[in-house]
This record gives sequence, structure tokens and C-alpha cells, in this order.
Amino acid sequence: MQSEPNKKIRAIITGSTGMVGEGVMHECLLHPDVEAVLVINRKPGGVMHPKLKEIIHDDFFDLSSIEDQLAGYNACYFCLGVTSIGKKEPEYYNLTYTLTLHVAETLVKHNSAMVFCYVSGSGTDSTEKGSSMWARVKGKTENDLMKLPFKEVYAFRPGYIHPTPGLKRTQPLYRYITWLYPVLKLIIPAGVCTLKELGLAMINITRYGYEKKIVDSKDIVALSHMP
Repeated sequence: MQSEPNKKIRAIITGSTGMVGEGVMHECLLHPDVEAVLVINRKPGGVMHPKLKEIIHDDFFDLSSIEDQLAGYNACYFCLGVTSIGKKEPEYYNLTYTLTLHVAETLVKHNSAMVFCYVSGSGTDSTEKGSSMWARVKGKTENDLMKLPFKEVYAFRPGYIHPTPGLKRTQPLYRYITWLYPVLKLIIPAGVCTLKELGLAMINITRYGYEKKIVDSKDIVALSHMP
């Protein structure tokens, strides 16, 4: 692991109108080593901050009209994603694999020194051959992202993510299960992290690197506590 404590981060974040992306953006805006944040959203996120620039763009399959605004960044925190519930494999594949790879291929053309962090999920199937459709698709997405010529690509596989209090995009379900967090942390400490820890882990992995390319909840917690 190589320390780069003076490296300033210029990050592109996708999915900031969702719970995970909002939490990662929140940590980036608070962190002194993040000097600029660009969010790409389909609709306004409603956040104003001196570090923050927002691009409203509806079609993530065609970034040509905004491509000139995507250069000059050294990190991408890709938090955009959809549930597989109710979706056939072709639709989920298009919205997960095809969309993510298109965004990544566009970014790497302009930012070869970029660290790309992809939020995948616990249970992702790196073999691409398992019985779970979503896990196969996520596994292929991870595998093909790692073939792109970024400086580094990391796949984040959190389990339960404890939300950050006060943020607007917390999923309704979490309002009813947050009381379980201390229990889960005690029973399965390697399977839980907080949204704050996830955001800090992405910032620290950009600054310092990490020996593992697939980052689970235990790694996320460890990364978040680096100085």
C-alpha cells in the first residue's frame, strides 16, 4: 500500500439521488482531501455546496453531449444501481452491466489516472456461472471493469449498510430495521458497515490504494479508519 497523504481528490459520483450515492457524496463534501465533486443525475439532487457541481443528464447510455465536462477527475465512485426484483435478465443486464461499462469506458478515455470504485454487493458471483442472476451479472460487471485501463478498479461488496442519520435518501425499509444494527454488528461483524464508513473507505482507497481489489464489509471498516 502506497501512501499519498497530500493527494487531493476530484471525484465523479453517480447515483447521488439514491441512499448509497448520497451518503458517499456527503462524506466527500465533508472531507478536507476532496477538493471537487461532480455528480451526474437524471434529476436535480437539491444539494448546494462550494465543492459540488451537478450535471443533469437523462441518458447514461449516451454521454457524448457532456463528455467534455468529464475530464480532470482522479476518482469515480459508481453508486448507481437498480434492483433485480421484477426484472428479467436482459433488462437487468442492460441497466447494470451495459450502462456501467459504457460510463466507465467513457471516463477512462479522459481520466487514465482515475481510481474507479464500483458498488456491487455481498454475494456477487465472480465466476459468472452461479444460479443467481443478479450475482452473475454483477460478477461480470466487476470482472470487465477490472480489464479497463484505469489506475485502479475496486469492487465494493457491502452487506448491510447502516444509513447516515439526517440524510434525505434513506430507503424506507431502513427506518424500520436500523435498530438491528448493534445486533448484526455483534453477530456478523464482517457483514455490516455504516454508510459513513463506506464513503470514507472510498476516499482512503483512492489516496492510499489497497492490496485487495474486491472489498467486503470488513475491509470497508478497516479502510474507513485509516488516518
